[in-house]
Amino acid sequence: MSTPVPLPKDPADTLSYLEAFIRLVRILREQCPWDMKQTHASISHLLIEEAYETVDAIEAKDDHELSKELGDLLLHVVMHSVMAEQRGAFDLRKVIDNEFQKLVNRHPHIFGDVTADTEDAVLQNWERLKMNEGRTSVLDGVPRTLPAALRAQRVQEKAANVGFDWKDRKDVWAKVDEELAELKVEIENNDIDGTRREFGDVFFALVNAARHEGVVAEESLHGTTNAFMRRFQHIEARSREAGKDLHTMTLEEMDAYWDEAKGKGL
Repeated sequence: MSTPVPLPKDPADTLSYLEAFIRLVRILREQCPWDMKQTHASISHLLIEEAYETVDAIEAKDDHELSKELGDLLLHVVMHSVMAEQRGAFDLRKVIDNEFQKLVNRHPHIFGDVTADTEDAVLQNWERLKMNEGRTSVLDGVPRTLPAALRAQRVQEKAANVGFDWKDRKDVWAKVDEELAELKVEIENNDIDGTRREFGDVFFALVNAARHEGVVAEESLHGTTNAFMRRFQHIEARSREAGKDLHTMTLEEMDAYWDEAKGKGL
């Protein structure tokens, strides 16, 4: 006999939908062989994947896909909460309460008597509040698993929020030039360890420069990579049309198709 699908008591009420959704996840955890087997660790990589798919939908300005991907993220929040509930650790109510209290405590300029009239003031106050919550470093809380460029920018932002930052953009770009010069020295010396280290310093300095120019380096690099893929795939398509093999084409021939792709706005 099949299990009845849980339905919201009031189809017009969001909370009723959430309650039905939680009941649905509990049923899956109790009856589905795959869902029953999962742990926090076993589905953690899927949470990251869903977050990236959500970002893709945002960048595509696709509201339909965004609504679906946000649903997938909600599934992970509820699934992890139900898993914890089954272990007697915490439940979704505790998850929401924790976040509720955090938002109230970190917005004393809204719910208290603190004055913060600018975005910078809010961010600086945010970092002070985090330290008061027991953190030992302003850099605590930056996940080690973040993509490298994004992690670098978040670390730089947090340091900047307490005043550790260049004041003049000329100094920022001078640092980029300095790191590039040091990289070239290591390359000329054929020092692979030094080259690896200095490449990291160049990347870090460029991310910092992007931040000072109001650019998210991670998004910028993604954009360039996407443009490269579109143009290279145009080269592949045009070579097939011409009956040519990429492996035997000259760089000049491929460059001509590349320029053609750029001319088409790809």
